[in-house]
Amino acid sequence: MLDDRAKLLLKALIERYIADGQPVGSRTLSRASGVELSPATIRNVMSDLEELGLIVSPHTSAGRIPTARGYRLFVDTMLTVHRAQLGTHSLAPDQPQKVMSNAAHLLSNLSQFVGIVVAPRRTSMFRHIEFLRLSECRFLVIIVSPDGDVQNRVVFTKVDHTQTQLVEAANYLNTHYVGLTIDQAYERLKSEVDTLRVEIASLMNAAVNANSDAISESQDDVIISGERNLLSVSDFSNDMSNLRRAFELFEQKAQLIRLLDMTGQAEGVRIFIGGESQVMPYEDLSIVSATYDIDGQIVGTLGVVGPTRMAYDRMIHIVDITAKLVSNALSRHK
Repeated sequence: MLDDRAKLLLKALIERYIADGQPVGSRTLSRASGVELSPATIRNVMSDLEELGLIVSPHTSAGRIPTARGYRLFVDTMLTVHRAQLGTHSLAPDQPQKVMSNAAHLLSNLSQFVGIVVAPRRTSMFRHIEFLRLSECRFLVIIVSPDGDVQNRVVFTKVDHTQTQLVEAANYLNTHYVGLTIDQAYERLKSEVDTLRVEIASLMNAAVNANSDAISESQDDVIISGERNLLSVSDFSNDMSNLRRAFELFEQKAQLIRLLDMTGQAEGVRIFIGGESQVMPYEDLSIVSATYDIDGQIVGTLGVVGPTRMAYDRMIHIVDITAKLVSNALSRHK
C-alpha cells in the first residue's frame, strides 16, 4: 500500500514522462511534484516504487520510467479526466458504414494515434429484397438490411426464371421473412419448401444463401485509420521492432476484435495497457476503448491505439465523445 507521498511522486513521475518521454530523475521529480523533499528522500521513495514494480530504471539513464503496473495504478487511482476543449465535432446520420469510417478518422485526427471502429455484428435477415433478371439463369439479388445497408449479389441458378417469377418471390419474402435471423429463415424455409411452388422455393433459397454470404463477408468488419501517425511517435520511430509489432497487430484484425470486444462486457471507457496481461501482450501499446449503441442497445466498439506513453485523460475524453457521436448518428439514421 502506497502512502500519500509515494502516490504523489509516482503521479508526478508518470505525468512528466508522458509529457517529455524522457526518464525522470530525482531532481526533475522534486520540481515536478512541487513538494519540498530532500534528494535522498526522493531516491528512497523511488527505490521503493521500483521494488514494487511500478517504475524501472533504463540501463542508459539514472532516471526512472513507469512500468505497465505503474500505468495501471495511475489510470485506476490517480487519473483526473478534464473535459478538454476538443472543438465542435459531429457525425451526420448517414449510411452506417460511412458513419463508422468517419468515426475512425475522427479518433485518429483528435488523438494523433490510430483510430479503430469494429462494425456491428449483423443478426437480422433483411428489411427489403428485390430480384432483377440479368440474363438466362442469372439474376441480381438486392438486399436492404434493417440498418439501411444495401448488399448486391449476382446469383446463378440451374433453371431460368422470368422477371414475373422474380417479383412474385420477392413479394413473398418481403411479406413473410422480413426481420428473421439467418437461422430462423433456414428453419422456416425447410418447413415450407414442400408447400411452395418450385420456382419460389428455389429463389427463396438463393436469396437466403446470398444474404448469409453478405453477412459473413461483413461480419466483424474493422475500420482502421491513422496507422502512419505512429511513424512520428518517438517510442516507435526510434525502435523499428516496436513499430513492426504495432503494424502486425493492425494486420491481425481478429486479435483487435477480441481486444475491443472485451469492452462490450462493461459500460464506459476501458483501458488496456500493454504488457500488464495476456489481454494486451504488446508491451509498448495501449488501447482506450468504449462501446457505441443504437437506441440504447450496444452494437459495437471503438477506440484509440497508441503508445503506453499517452495522455490517458485526453484519450478517455476523445473516445467517450466519439462513442456518443456514433451512437447518436446511427440512432438517427433509420
